Amino acid sequence: MTLRNFVVGVPTMLLCLVVQVVVVFWCVRYCTRQTDRDASNAGWLRTIRPLSVSMLAMMTANLIQIALWGLLFVGLGEFEELYPAIYHSAVNFTSLGYGDVVMKQDWKLLGPLEAANGVLMMSMTAAALTAILQNIIRSQTEAIIAGQQRRRHRGE
Repeated sequence: MTLRNFVVGVPTMLLCLVVQVVVVFWCVRYCTRQTDRDASNAGWLRTIRPLSVSMLAMMTANLIQIALWGLLFVGLGEFEELYPAIYHSAVNFTSLGYGDVVMKQDWKLLGPLEAANGVLMMSMTAAALTAILQNIIRSQTEAIIAGQQRRRHRGE
């Protein structure tokens, strides 16, 4: 029974990792391109847009992963309807652990596997958003310094 949980759970975890990595790499590339454009002329809206788009994209990726786990639970016959399966998945993925919905003994180990997966994917989201924010701060700082140097050079 334990081995069967791992045989089903680990590939699902890997699928979630692929989803998250694809979205995180896209977000980092998108933000790098957006931030590297002449940061000295960027208004505050243009500055926060890449971070906001990335946050929404990564949270969407997390929601897709929650839905994948929910679909797996329905496919395994743990739930008859998608809503309670996704609810249970969201509780596991975010490691809330309400315990109001419990899976049958045969597949119970999938809950902690999904929780471990969710913690890792949420951590990857947080790390990527932090890196993106650091890139934005670096670009803004460089733009300010370059502007000050240009003013000094012109004798202002």
